Amino acid sequence: MNLAEGVQIVSFGLLGLAMIGAALGVVLLQNIVYSAFLLGGVFISISGLYLLLNADFVAAAQVLIYVGAVNVLILFAIMLVNKQEDFDPIIGRWVRQGATALVCFGLFSLLGVMVLQTSWSSSTSGAKPAVDTTVLLGEHFFSDFLLPFELASVLLLMALVGAIVIARREYLPEEIVSPQQQPPLTLPERARQPIAISAGTSSSPQSTSE
Repeated sequence: MNLAEGVQIVSFGLLGLAMIGAALGVVLLQNIVYSAFLLGGVFISISGLYLLLNADFVAAAQVLIYVGAVNVLILFAIMLVNKQEDFDPIIGRWVRQGATALVCFGLFSLLGVMVLQTSWSSSTSGAKPAVDTTVLLGEHFFSDFLLPFELASVLLLMALVGAIVIARREYLPEEIVSPQQQPPLTLPERARQPIAISAGTSSSPQSTSE
């Protein structure tokens, strides 16, 4: 994208703030449905950053795969489960939260130091910018990287079939019962109680009816 430098800086700042805010909402919100929707906002913000880097194919793949497939799959799973369950209190929860915050702060500090110490200046005098990255990636996929591309497709197909088999295993009956062999529907009988009959007395249906 041939944008002015000021427009790029403003766009980068807005996309970065949107991505960070949506990511914090994914982690901090208690409602899992809202977290799933905000995860889609994170993916869309990342695709906007890819567009600023002139990576149009990666941006389109980000929207199609992550937003259109992964995020929608997560939403479908949440909606189909539809299980409302309150979180049980965890003993020593503050210890886990403190450890998580410490790890996140350490990673943020490490990334910040790396950004500050990295020399981002690059000479672009001899480099020629790519005109159409989609065409170049397609040529490499079907020429140099054809075998790995097809192997990845086969592996994804195997994973999909395996997931379907595992998900349907508990619903498959152990023995196939034909409609003729299926017993008729009956109501459960009440448990019969034994009647104690003394040796000296005997009762007949006629005497009881009288």
